[in-house]
Amino acid sequence: MTRILLVLGVLFLWAPVVLLALYAFSASREPFEWGGLSLRWFVALAGNERVLEAAWLSVRIAAASATLATLLGGVLGWVLARHGPFRGRALFGALAGAPLVLPEVVTGLALLLVFVGMQTLFGWPAQRGAGTVLVAHASLGAAYAGVLIQSRIAALDPRLEEAAMGLGASRLAVLRTVTLPMLAPGLGAAWTLAFVLSLDDVVLASFVSGPGGTTLPVFLFSQLRLGMTPEANALAVVTLGIAGLLLAGFAWFRRRA
Repeated sequence: MTRILLVLGVLFLWAPVVLLALYAFSASREPFEWGGLSLRWFVALAGNERVLEAAWLSVRIAAASATLATLLGGVLGWVLARHGPFRGRALFGALAGAPLVLPEVVTGLALLLVFVGMQTLFGWPAQRGAGTVLVAHASLGAAYAGVLIQSRIAALDPRLEEAAMGLGASRLAVLRTVTLPMLAPGLGAAWTLAFVLSLDDVVLASFVSGPGGTTLPVFLFSQLRLGMTPEANALAVVTLGIAGLLLAGFAWFRRRA
C-alpha cells in the first residue's frame, strides 16, 4: 500500500511536468496540441531576445538577492541563536519572520509604498526597476534564510569554538576555520532557497518592477493575456535540463567529497 501511494504521489507531481515537456517538441502552434515531432520551438526560443533578456535578468537578480538575503539572514540567525534573551527579542523575531506569514500581495504593496516614500524624500529610487526588484526579493529571502541559518547555528557545539580560542586562535581565525565550515551547509541551503524564491516570484516583482525590471516570470505571466506560445514549453524543458545538470553535479561532488 505504501508503494502504491508513493507511485501515485510521484505521478501526481511529475505527470504535468512530463506532459509539458512532451508538448515542447510538438510542431503545432497551440501550446497544448500535438502536431508532430519538431524542434522548431527550441529554435524560436534561441532567437527570442526578449525572453532571453528577461531570463538573464532573472538569474542576475536571483543571484544578487540570494547573496544579500544570506548575509542578512545570517545576521538575523546569529542574533536570535547566540545572543540569548534581550529586551525586544520577541518583537525582533516576529518582525524578522513576518514575510513568512504575510501574503505576498500585502508585502508587495508595503514595499511599493516604501519605495514611493523614499523616492519622495530622498530621490531614490529614481524609478522602479531591477534594483527595486532585487531589494524586494532580498527582503523576502532574508526571512527564510534567517530561519535556516538560526536552526543551523543552534545545532552547533559552541565548545568547539571555545576550544579553538583556548588554543590561541583569534576570533577571526575561529570564524574562518571553525564556524563558517560548520555553517556551510546551512548557508548553502539558505542561498539556494532564496535564489529559487527570487527566480520564481511574480507577485512582488509585479508591484515593484518597472522599465528595465521585467523578470522572466512577470514576462511569461503577461504573455497569458496575449496567448501563450509553445516557446514557454521549450523554456520549461531548458530550465528542467539546467536544474537536472546542477543536481547531478551536486550529487557527484558530494560523492567525491
